[in-house]
Amino acid sequence: MIANYFKIAWRNLLNNSFYSLINCLGLSIGLAVGILILLWVRDELSFDRFNTQSNSIYKLENRVGTGASQQIWTGTVAPIAGFAKREVPEVKDAVRMTYNGAYTLFRYKDKVFNEENTFFADPTLFTMFDYKLIQGDKRKPFLDNHSVILTETTAKRYFGTTGAIGKAITSDKATFTVSGVVEDFPENSSIKCDMVFPISLRFRDVYTGRADGKTMDSDFTEFDYTTYLLLQPGRPIQDIATALRNIHLRNKPDDTDLTYLLQALPNVHLYKSDGKEQGIETVRMFSIIALLILIIACINYVNLSTARSLLRSKEVSMRKIVGAARIQLFIQFLVETVLLFSIATSLAVLFMYVLMPFFNQISGKKLVLDFTQPHIWQVLGATIMGTLVASSIYPAMLLSSFEPLKSLKGKVSAGLNEAMFRKTLVVIQFTVSVILIAGTLIISNQLKYIRSKSLGYDKAHVLSFYMRDLTKHYDVIKSELMNQPGVTDVSRSNFNVVLIGGQTGSSNWDGKEPGETMMIRFMSADKSFIPFFKMQLKEGANFTDAPADSKHFILNETAVKTARIKDPIGKRFKLWDTEGTIIGVVKDFHFASMKQKIEPAVFLYDPGNMSRIYIKTTGNDAKKAIAAAESVWKKFNADSPFQYAFLDEAFNSLYKSEEQTGLLFNIFASIAILISCLGLFGLATYTAQIRTKEIGVRKVLGSSLAGIVQLLAKDFVKLVFVGIIIAVPIAWYVMNKWLQGFAYRMDMPWWVFGFAGLLALAIALLTISFQSVKAALMDPVKSLRSE
Repeated sequence: MIANYFKIAWRNLLNNSFYSLINCLGLSIGLAVGILILLWVRDELSFDRFNTQSNSIYKLENRVGTGASQQIWTGTVAPIAGFAKREVPEVKDAVRMTYNGAYTLFRYKDKVFNEENTFFADPTLFTMFDYKLIQGDKRKPFLDNHSVILTETTAKRYFGTTGAIGKAITSDKATFTVSGVVEDFPENSSIKCDMVFPISLRFRDVYTGRADGKTMDSDFTEFDYTTYLLLQPGRPIQDIATALRNIHLRNKPDDTDLTYLLQALPNVHLYKSDGKEQGIETVRMFSIIALLILIIACINYVNLSTARSLLRSKEVSMRKIVGAARIQLFIQFLVETVLLFSIATSLAVLFMYVLMPFFNQISGKKLVLDFTQPHIWQVLGATIMGTLVASSIYPAMLLSSFEPLKSLKGKVSAGLNEAMFRKTLVVIQFTVSVILIAGTLIISNQLKYIRSKSLGYDKAHVLSFYMRDLTKHYDVIKSELMNQPGVTDVSRSNFNVVLIGGQTGSSNWDGKEPGETMMIRFMSADKSFIPFFKMQLKEGANFTDAPADSKHFILNETAVKTARIKDPIGKRFKLWDTEGTIIGVVKDFHFASMKQKIEPAVFLYDPGNMSRIYIKTTGNDAKKAIAAAESVWKKFNADSPFQYAFLDEAFNSLYKSEEQTGLLFNIFASIAILISCLGLFGLATYTAQIRTKEIGVRKVLGSSLAGIVQLLAKDFVKLVFVGIIIAVPIAWYVMNKWLQGFAYRMDMPWWVFGFAGLLALAIALLTISFQSVKAALMDPVKSLRSE
């Protein structure tokens, strides 16, 4: 019986090859894209969950500042981990990590490597987390301060396929022995690095011989460490956070604005430590898009199946007359759907293999379609079964419900409910399409707005790099570079102006209220920095590079406003232990992503802390400027590779995720429209087919080509219009929510929604018109003879 069902199903698919092809293409494209998106979603939701103790590990962060200056610092002080283990019973273990900027250049034999992704860490990193040591002892990963653990890929770069344990690599400051090799950190891990050094080495370097007498256990001023705590259940998280704050205030009583926050490890990737969203909204958005694309694919199948039900009414009636039960007919039509889905699924898997590299490239992922992995089958199974059930039940029930006598007499017609149902599905398709088109346009325009908005400084044609040993010879190097063709100016600072990393709350000024803390970005710069970037001084003077400038400060407008300083020039300002005066106010400029408001900032003059150089080129002679910079580099850093970047590249990297979202939106919108048009094309073909005689009669009576096309197209156009009307408020609401993530954003123009609607309408008309014109051009004699 089952074999017979499949045989009949196969014959029906072949006999209706045109509709089968449309259905198969729509389903396979929808399944392929929907599954790829859901794999991306699953990967985002799986971050850090591979750790067996993930639900007991918490990341420690701080809320600092007061009033409008309040914000979250992801870094903590080093001593808090030790105090927590000793004084808070619920803290079973702790891990501290901090970036390694001290040891970056390494040699092994004749190979030289410049490492940028390396960290200092507690040895508990390998017992608290599930990072597998291939070689070495996870209970004692570091033998001493001159040990290092390499990832598997890093070890192969240095030593090839030979063993790494016990081999020595040399930096310009020390020699390290490899004491372990760890599997590459998973792609869905919040912690990723190429080398791990013992944190005790960091403490030795920082605290040995300190003039202020501070030690690792007493320094509550440097928030440079990422801290993770392993907790045992039994006490509210907020109580533990309060206990940690009390410990901090006991050791540094003036940090009254500080609050500790504990965030469960599985939430770190998609949420902020205060519970606010930072990535989950994109996951939700893509989840909905995947669902909508799959729904559109299902709608195509349901629409074409139900529309063609009238053409199969006599077939169903004959089967009933010869004894077929309704359940048998139901199973028959269900088998047809399963067979079509099997073909569509096979095509979808093929499409996924072809599309996966491209999808990874634009999404920034490294997904692999490995059918030995259970999660692949989970996503595939859930998607395919859900889509199959959604698209097969209603058509099978409808087709098996015809009354035999009415069907044989030709008295079966589409019921009002069935027609309305089909129209509703078409409206849904184009509602989704218009929303995606509008979303694409708004994302694109917001990104253009960001690029075109004045930053308050000129970043064009500027290349930058850290100087290393060039720092000691800056004046000579600047003089030499200024004489090179293609170089128009040179300056230096301690941070990248595109994203100023330094921040502190240790500032004071006249009028500061008790308990008030203003979080302020700081940047050390020379006298050429402000004119180099064409920043504008609102009032006061620039640095002169004289020794007296070490006690001078230049604030931005936001710092002056936040601190409520009137007539700031000449007023007292204290930064850390340096008390000086304000000599200038620079107009506000953007030194971070436009998702953030401009924060208070201060320029100071500290020649010993300016290791980043900026070189402005003419644009046309950029290659000559780069060659000149490389030549100077090699004189003082002969063994180090020359690495530079243009500020435009650094600026674009701030919006990498938004660029990816915009590109994916473009693709998803195009796919949704393509699938919708496939269904519309099939429906238009069916409509022309069942109205063949009517078209012939109208042509005989004198109807024009335009009149017949209008006749066939008007019903579909009405449905598209309804879809546009429904889509506009939904698109406005969704994209308005997305724009709220930017502190600086464009006004949402009304024409975007009009253009999205017109574009969807034009595509629909183009799709319908092809079949309408074809039907209108038919010979009326042949049309009247058709059955």
